[in-house]
Amino acid sequence: MPGPDDVSIRNLTQSPVPYKVLAFYKFADLDDCETLRPELAQFCCGRKIRGTFILAPEGINGTVAGTPDAIDALLDYLYGGAFGTRLAGAEAKVSWSETMPFLRMKVRIKPEIVTLRAPEANPARQVGTYVEPEDWNALIGAGDVTLIDTRNDYEAAIGTFEGAIDPQTKNFTEFKDYVATHLDPAKQKKVAMFCTGGIRCEKASSYLLAQGFEEVFHLKGGILKYLEVTPEAESRFNGECFVFDERVAVTHGLAQGEARLCRACRNPMPSTRACGAIG
Repeated sequence: MPGPDDVSIRNLTQSPVPYKVLAFYKFADLDDCETLRPELAQFCCGRKIRGTFILAPEGINGTVAGTPDAIDALLDYLYGGAFGTRLAGAEAKVSWSETMPFLRMKVRIKPEIVTLRAPEANPARQVGTYVEPEDWNALIGAGDVTLIDTRNDYEAAIGTFEGAIDPQTKNFTEFKDYVATHLDPAKQKKVAMFCTGGIRCEKASSYLLAQGFEEVFHLKGGILKYLEVTPEAESRFNGECFVFDERVAVTHGLAQGEARLCRACRNPMPSTRACGAIG
């Protein structure tokens, strides 16, 4: 059974580049991961799809690439097949790549699809208010909002929203420490958060609600959706958005950016600046 946004995803204007890149996640009850894993891997490998899916009892998360027909078939499988209707309404975003951005296909089982190690954070039970990309500028332009980039420091270094706080985390589990030392429900009455595709923010917003914050907002679809639908002239995102594949970064319209990975530290860096790890 297709998800509500499936038709629009399929009917995107065909790009002249050959590979369709699908970013997909959903918090859902998947207590049969051991059964799902080989079936999903076989489906993808049989269609020469590459990338990574993570399965966990709390849901599914991954980014993969393949021919347009292969990715469309995968969407049919995810919205039905062994998953039944559990992935209906999943967050799915499509972009394009001139070359295959992944080396192989991997399906892994982990305790969490995004690691926070905070059992009280349960997006399936409670989550912050979703903000559509079209409404994001108005929200973050208000003077009473604390805007937080929930990504890692190396991601924020090449691009972020105007006025956003970078917690300087090395991994998502450190976000809990940042909240404990820098945020207070009595002082930060209204908090807005964003991340690459939306998944970290769902968990971060659930965590803040569990800590007593009441007005918690997050960008629906993440930076990727914002860059896809927001005209560059109206955008409040500066720089490029790091992505975890061979493209390294994307910019407005989800065009491939100019950032590259440093050979020494493997972190992204703007094309105009040398990394401090080199000499």
